Amino acid sequence: MAGLREMLGCEYPIMQGPIGALNSPRLVAAISEAGAFGMLALGFSGPEEAKKLAGEVRGLTDKPFGANLMIMNPSNAEILEILKDAGVTMVTTSVGAPSKIYPLIHALGMHGLHVVLSLPHAVKASRDGVDGLVVSGAESGGIRSVASESSTMVLIPLVADHVAVPIVAAGGIADARGYRAALALGAQGVQIGTRLIASEESPAPQAWKEAIVACRDGGTSLLPVREMNTKMRVIVNKKMQDLLADPAADVSRAFPFANAPKAWTTGDFDLFPAGAGQIAALIQEIKPVKAIVAEMVS
Repeated sequence: MAGLREMLGCEYPIMQGPIGALNSPRLVAAISEAGAFGMLALGFSGPEEAKKLAGEVRGLTDKPFGANLMIMNPSNAEILEILKDAGVTMVTTSVGAPSKIYPLIHALGMHGLHVVLSLPHAVKASRDGVDGLVVSGAESGGIRSVASESSTMVLIPLVADHVAVPIVAAGGIADARGYRAALALGAQGVQIGTRLIASEESPAPQAWKEAIVACRDGGTSLLPVREMNTKMRVIVNKKMQDLLADPAADVSRAFPFANAPKAWTTGDFDLFPAGAGQIAALIQEIKPVKAIVAEMVS
């Protein structure tokens, strides 16, 4: 069985948490050039967009990079071929049964890590032939389930005790302390998202970066996403705070998920709050990607 370092092919086992609204070849390339593993978010992409993005990243770096695929995307077979042609050898997958896509990933000579939020899903995915797991604790940013979830501190060793494949820890990691802790808990590497949103190379609007830096302990909350029957961890702003204080208000209807792309590209968080993990409380400044990675492995 291949280890994580072997699958990634980069200097440090640090993966970018891919975010569709921030699909920036410049950011992906900067992460890879820093010795980590940049990731495109191709969940809802078509073949043309995937080819354009992968080509732009490859034009900026010769270092390894990857992409996240949502298993429900009907274009995945074409996208995987495009990624292989761009020199990509490792992808992550999410939202769906791994058994549907991993035979194709392996037939192309590629490796894949499946994103899971719980122990039962981790065990099932490992039996379905995945090469590894991205195990995301409750404090993570991004989409969360509606079920009760365990924190990274609990979930990583729990999964490590029950599967034999490599684990990548996600959630609550932004510096050297979190990186070392994840390895001590049984992970072979980490995936970071919020810390990289607040980087100089990130295409996120300045308002999003500043919201992360200004976030304090308890400054995030889980927002119900009615359209997908999920939740999303976001930074609580004034509008959301007022709605949460009103027993008659329906917070999910006040922030339709359809508004998220516009909010996250313009910084108008009254449309939809800024996404971030609880780790935002530890992020005090906007720094270059190279400095973020260097500090993490110091």
